[in-house]
Amino acid sequence: MKFTKESLVTGFALFSMFFGAGNLILPPNLGLKAGDMWSWVTIGFAISAVLLPLLGIVAHARLQGTMFDFAKKVSPVFSMIYCFIVYAISISLPSPRTASVTHEMAIAPFFGTSSLLTSSIYFVLVLFFVLNRSKVIDYIGKFLTPLIFIVILSIICVGIFTADTIMISTTMKMPFIDGLLEGYQTFDAIGAVVVGGVLIVSLKIKGNHTYEESRSLIAKSGIVAGIGLFIVYAGLIYNGALFSATVDQTISRTELLSTLSIATLGNIGNVFLSVLVSLACFTTAVGITTGTADFVKGICKDSTLAYTLTAIVACLFGIAMGQMDVHDIIVVAIPALMFIYPITIILILLNVLPAKLQSTIVFKAVVLVTIICSIPDFIKSLGITSETIDAILQNMPLGTYSLGWLLPAIITFVITNLVQKKI
Repeated sequence: MKFTKESLVTGFALFSMFFGAGNLILPPNLGLKAGDMWSWVTIGFAISAVLLPLLGIVAHARLQGTMFDFAKKVSPVFSMIYCFIVYAISISLPSPRTASVTHEMAIAPFFGTSSLLTSSIYFVLVLFFVLNRSKVIDYIGKFLTPLIFIVILSIICVGIFTADTIMISTTMKMPFIDGLLEGYQTFDAIGAVVVGGVLIVSLKIKGNHTYEESRSLIAKSGIVAGIGLFIVYAGLIYNGALFSATVDQTISRTELLSTLSIATLGNIGNVFLSVLVSLACFTTAVGITTGTADFVKGICKDSTLAYTLTAIVACLFGIAMGQMDVHDIIVVAIPALMFIYPITIILILLNVLPAKLQSTIVFKAVVLVTIICSIPDFIKSLGITSETIDAILQNMPLGTYSLGWLLPAIITFVITNLVQKKI
């Protein structure tokens, strides 16, 4: 497989749009708690935060449409509702979280300014990039991503070669499952269906690719982004594990990342980290806002005004929500993720399968079963305690691991395809 300059630049851009606030602050904390079981956590985290996003990009390479095409086989109405929910979640949680993390780690420690000022300047810059969307891929892929990658690798490499290799015994009961579910908080699977659409539209604007050329370029770009994400995630998790015997287990996620940067790069580490956080978070916010504006533009008959107004509203919403504490945003995100993530995972998997296995009936049956079987997890994530819900989860295969929807979805997929063949 030959990688051209364009596929590498586009892959770097994808990596950067994926790599945001959660991608930085979650892995080290996982490694800290995993200790000597860091490898199992890494595998689980990589499945939900690397493999699934990569499959999402592969699905986009096949569809070459918008996120609406991911669920349209269920029904156009369902697809529209799904898209609306995903974009609403995206501009309400991960996008504002990027501003919040930037303020807590990159601005407040040095300047002591208010979060309102940080969010305002931050989203004004986001709006500038979004309104110049034809240049988004080139700007991000050529300039921002290399800077991000260099700083991250510096922290990882110095940490590996200088840290104490004594690791604590893990405090996790299920390291693999904990890593898998923590990967939800990166929003990367959702990000794949959002920023993948941004990539498709950006390539169409350039207008110099055939379907097959675009499919190959998108797939190769996804592989580049996936490799980059895995290297960074594994490195940050391992660094967290390396410092597990010397760092307080109750430290916050943002404080831990600051501690690691200072321990590996010295006092200059804070400066490097500030640049890293700002760039990584910013590119993610650009990707999310652009994707949301594209969606609204599409349902408004390609109205440029609709694109511009949506971008402005999304940025204003980001300024408002960006005032929340990072931890609070993560807590608020859990119920939303427990509801939308199973559906997103199933839609990604169905869309990468051979056409003969992904009929309309299969889509409808599998998605319906997934929604029904994920309801108990969603209710529990809201903090609603119920003996009935607990009993249901305990009796569902993998129900105690917040994966009670998985086996029923697989069984439904198999049965539906077998019945179709006999008919």
